Amino acid sequence: MRFPRIKWFLALAAVSMLAGCSNWNLLSRRAQSPDDESIGGSKVRLVGDLTAPYGTMPVAIEGVGLVTNLPGTGSDPGPSAYRGALLTEMKRQSVEDPNTLLASDTTAMVLVEGRLPPGIQEGDPFDLRIRVPSQSETISLRGGRLVEVRLRQLAVLGDNRIHEGRLWGLGEGPILVDPSADPEKNRVEACRGLVLGGGRAVRSRSLGLVLKPGHQNVFNASRIAKVVNKRFFRNDRGIQEGVAKAENDKYIELKVHPRYKDNIPRYLQVVRSVAIHETSARRMERIALLEKQLLDPVTAWRAALQLEAIGRDGVESLKKGIAMSDPEVRFRSAEALAYLDRSEAAKPLGEAARTQPAFRVFALSALSAMNDVMARDELAALLDVPSAETRYGAFRALWTMDSRDPAVAGEWLGDEFSLHVVDTKGPPMVHFTRSKRPEVVLFGHDQRLATPLLLEAGPRISITSHGEQISVSRFAIGQADQKRIVSNRLDDIIRAIVDLGGTYPDVVQAIQQAKAKGILESRLEVDALPEAGRTYHRGLAGAEGPEEAEGPDAGKNETVSAGKDETEPPRRPFGGLFAKMTGRDST
Repeated sequence: MRFPRIKWFLALAAVSMLAGCSNWNLLSRRAQSPDDESIGGSKVRLVGDLTAPYGTMPVAIEGVGLVTNLPGTGSDPGPSAYRGALLTEMKRQSVEDPNTLLASDTTAMVLVEGRLPPGIQEGDPFDLRIRVPSQSETISLRGGRLVEVRLRQLAVLGDNRIHEGRLWGLGEGPILVDPSADPEKNRVEACRGLVLGGGRAVRSRSLGLVLKPGHQNVFNASRIAKVVNKRFFRNDRGIQEGVAKAENDKYIELKVHPRYKDNIPRYLQVVRSVAIHETSARRMERIALLEKQLLDPVTAWRAALQLEAIGRDGVESLKKGIAMSDPEVRFRSAEALAYLDRSEAAKPLGEAARTQPAFRVFALSALSAMNDVMARDELAALLDVPSAETRYGAFRALWTMDSRDPAVAGEWLGDEFSLHVVDTKGPPMVHFTRSKRPEVVLFGHDQRLATPLLLEAGPRISITSHGEQISVSRFAIGQADQKRIVSNRLDDIIRAIVDLGGTYPDVVQAIQQAKAKGILESRLEVDALPEAGRTYHRGLAGAEGPEEAEGPDAGKNETVSAGKDETEPPRRPFGGLFAKMTGRDST
C-alpha cells in the first residue's frame, strides 16, 4: 500500500494569521474620502473606481480519506457514496485487498476538508479538518495518521453519487485531536481533528480585478494593467515582469507581489488605490492634499493607502506622519512606509505593537514584510514583553522574515514539527499551535516539569519519574518495548517522545496534561496571536498602554473599529479544539 509522505513546507501566515484586513470603518462619524476631493476641478480616478477584487473568498475543497495507526478505535465503514469514492481511490493507488484494510479496527474512513485562502500558490501548505461520517462506529481518531488524500471541490448528487471537480490539493499527516476529548463522554469531539499544514496546493488560485459594469472594455482593462505594472513588478529568474495581465475586457489577473504575500487584503487595497491617469503636476497636487488628510486621524488610513500606492514620491509625506504625536496617524504612516521598505517605519510600528492592541496585528504584519535590520531588532525586542500574544506574534513575524534567524531558529523533530527554544527575558511560557504549522515554542531556557509525574503522550507512550530523572516509554502490541531516560527539562522530554515515534499531537497531549496536573509552572498558550477587529479609542490623551486604551470608560471617546472590507476577513482556525485552555490576555 503506497501512501507517500509529503514534507511540510513551513510558511507563515502567520502571517496571514497576522495580516487580516486593515480597512477601518468609523463608528462615530464617516471619514471624508480623498476620492471625494477634486484636484484642479476634476476627480482623480483610481483603479478601485473601475474595478472590484476577485478571488478574495476561501475555496472549500474536500476528499474522502483513510486514517491508519489507530489503537483499535477504528471501524469498518458501511456502504455509502463515501466508501465507494474511497475504494476507487485505493484501487487507483493499487492497494491490495482494500476491503480487508477498511475492515480493520486500526483504520477509519474520514471526511477531509481544507480551505484555500486567497492568493495561495502551488506548493503552499494549508490546514486540514478531519471528521468521521455521521453513521461511523469509529470511537476516536487519537493517535491516527491520515494517509495521502486527493482534495477537490465535491458535490453529492441526488442519486447518492459524488461529483468531483478539479484537483486542488493533496493532504496527509498526524491528526491532532483535542487532548481533553474523552471518547466515552464525548465521542463526537474524539472523532474530529486537524492536520496542521498537512494540505499542499497543487495549483495556484487566481487573484484579480473585475471591471465594473459600464467600464468593461479592452481599453480600460489594458490601461489599468499598465498603470498597475508601472507601480508593481516582480523578478522571475532575473526577468522583470509586471504583476497585472488584462485577460479580456472584463478581467485583469494579478500575480501576488512578494512583499504582500502574507497580506493579500492590503495588496488589493493598495492596487485599487493606484491612479489610472495622472500627470506629474497633478500627482504633486494630490500628494499635497493627501499629506493634509494623512495628518487627520479620521482620513489618515485612506490617505496612507494612496501614498503607498504612489510609491517613492509619497515617502516624504508619510515620514511627516510618523513625526506626529497622534498614535493613529503615526501607525498609519508607518504601516505604509513598511510596505515601501523604509527603515523609518520600524520604531513606530514596534511601539504600536507594544501599546495598541487594535493596531498590533497590522503592525507585526508590516514589520515582517520589511527587509530591514531595524525591523528585525524591533521584533526581537518584543519577544521579552509580558503579553503572550505580542511576544508570540513577534516570534511568528520574525520567523516569517527569516526562519534562520538565531533568535527564532528551531529544530525539526521526526519530520513532524519544529521545536524552538527562545532566549527571552520575559516570563517563561510554552506555546503550541493548532493552525498553519505544527510547532512548540519554549519562551525561556531550562523549563522543567515538577516531579513526581505520570503523563501520557498518545495511546502508546507514557512518561514517569524516578527522582529527578524522567522515563519515557513506548509500549505497542507486537513490538519490543522502548525506553529513554532524560532529565526533567521539557525540551529533553519532547525530544524523547519524538525519538520513540511520538507525533506532534502526542507532544501536545503530554504538555496539556502536565499543565492540568500543576507540574508545568510556565504559562501555557495556544495560538496566542493578535486579532483584527478590535476597537481603537481616539482622544485618550496621554494613554501609555493597552490597559488605558481598552478601559471601561473608553467608549466616551471617538472609536475606530477594524471591520470587513471587500476582501476576506480574518478567520479563526477550524473550531473548538483546546477551548478549555487558560485564557490569554490582549495586553
